[in-house]
Amino acid sequence: MKIPARFLRLAPLLLAVLLLAAFAAPKLKKTAITKNLTVGVPEGFSALPDDGIAVKYPSPRKPLAVFSNSSGRVDFSVAQKPSTFTSRDYALLLKIYKASIQNMYSKVEFLSEDIRTINKRDFVALEFVSTVADTRRTSNLAPIRRYQMVQYTITGDQLTVFTFVAPAEEQPQWQPTARAVMNSIVMK
Repeated sequence: MKIPARFLRLAPLLLAVLLLAAFAAPKLKKTAITKNLTVGVPEGFSALPDDGIAVKYPSPRKPLAVFSNSSGRVDFSVAQKPSTFTSRDYALLLKIYKASIQNMYSKVEFLSEDIRTINKRDFVALEFVSTVADTRRTSNLAPIRRYQMVQYTITGDQLTVFTFVAPAEEQPQWQPTARAVMNSIVMK
């Protein structure tokens, strides 16, 4: 079978275009969470209604917003709670939340942990893969593994927590999106 010379000349260009499209930045929709907080929410994600939030995130303190993909397997949430910490405590907060995460799960593999500035605001940022294993002797359940990216910031007497969660096996697909979402946060 003969391949036309014209196709052979265009093949590298076609391959380059396909690779660029595969690694293109995820499309985000600028969304107001509060009057002083906006974030880029991935296209295709929709806001959960209050009753959906109550079912998926049962807690006395409901998140400000939860957005989920069409399958409901990937979530981005924003929560706020009172805090006695100040913006000078980020190094301490990094240690506290890292330890807290390690205690929450059977196993944690940290991919990154740092204090970063995004849109003129400091955040404690933790990116990790968590594993929850059922340790009962009679259990045959497989461990639950999740890719998570969490950012914390202090505003006055409030701690705001941004969390992106996806199944660990889908990390390569969702990691660029999680990073783009976290980098899109704007707080006044």
